[in-house]
Amino acid sequence: MIRVNKIWITESAVWIRTEDGREAFELFSDYPRLYNASDSQRSDFVSDSFGISWPDLDEDLCFEGFFKKKTKNDLYRIFMSHPELNAAGVARRVGISQSLFAQYISGIKKPSEERKEIILGTIRQIGKELSEL
Repeated sequence: MIRVNKIWITESAVWIRTEDGREAFELFSDYPRLYNASDSQRSDFVSDSFGISWPDLDEDLCFEGFFKKKTKNDLYRIFMSHPELNAAGVARRVGISQSLFAQYISGIKKPSEERKEIILGTIRQIGKELSEL
């Protein structure tokens, strides 16, 4: 487990410092909700032993992700190109935790092919429901 003792926000990124002195950052430009947020919204975060959350923005970053190579998987591309999708809502519909879903999106964890199809099917169903309004 990564133990973080400092979190800070700059103009373009959120930074962390671990207890062993390592520092890492995530660029706001990689997360449309954070990129389009005001400074006040970016500063309104909560953290726990796993990561940082911006409840008002529906954005979560896990500490492990700060140190992992970023992969551009299908889920990442979908949620980055459609920030209007609510990741927490999709996770609830699929029946998995928001934390696990965030790890799938960031590429830290990889869903099984079966679970990936369930997630994509859920997103398609949401699109279908919206198009029928």
